[in-house]
Order: sequence, then structure tokens, then C-alpha cells
Amino acid sequence: MDPDRARDFITKHHRAVMVTHHADGRPQTSPVLCAVDDAGRIIVSTRETAAKTRNLLRDPRVTFCVMTDAFFGEWAQVDGEAEIVHLPAAMEPLVDYYRKISGEHTEWDDYRAAMERDRRVLVRVTITRAGPDVHG
Repeated sequence: MDPDRARDFITKHHRAVMVTHHADGRPQTSPVLCAVDDAGRIIVSTRETAAKTRNLLRDPRVTFCVMTDAFFGEWAQVDGEAEIVHLPAAMEPLVDYYRKISGEHTEWDDYRAAMERDRRVLVRVTITRAGPDVHG
């Protein structure tokens, strides 16, 4: 699977398990919703205080297993390098993230206030590899 095909899959299927690395090398997994921004990067909203955020600030390597809502069926593994965008710079990208997954919000002021209250950040991932290329 090439990165463009993976981006297309993620545009339609937002459920994923995100894998980062603890300081001792153990994997840390998190269920997330992901989307693709206009630059072709995978985007995820999370909290500044989350383990995945701390892990990515130390080691930007990340892997996603993206699946359909049905769980069984098509899926994609995507590896990449992450960057963390903090507020206030993250606010409009967080709005874009919401739109790509859920459409228009009924009250954007409330959404923005929640992003600040929750200390949200945006994780942006540049894809370095995508798969699977072979099904067994």
C-alpha cells in the first residue's frame, strides 16, 4: 500500500489504534480518531498531558492501525514521524480536524473553549511507510 492509498483510506475511516513508545521502549497504545489534513499528514487531537504527547515529544516515531467501523475487514498500518502543535497555534487546525471527522459544529465558541480547557494539542504525522502490502 502506498502512502496516497493509505491517506485515501484514512479520509474515509477514522478509527485507529495509535502506538507510541515509552521511555523504556515499551509500546504505548491509544484508541484515537484520525483524519488527513490538506498537506497529507495524519492528524489527531489529544491532551497536552497525555502519555502519547509526552512520548512523541521525546521520540516522534508513531504507528497507526486504522480500521473500518466494522473492525474486521480492510485496515491499514501507517508509520510516521510526529510533530506536536500547541495552543494557540493548534486552534484552527483543531477546528479543521473536527470538520474532517464530524462536519460542522453547532457552537464553535464552545468547541474552542473546550480545546483550551482540555489543553488540547494537534499531532501531525508525516507518513514514512504504509501497509499492508501482502495479506496472509
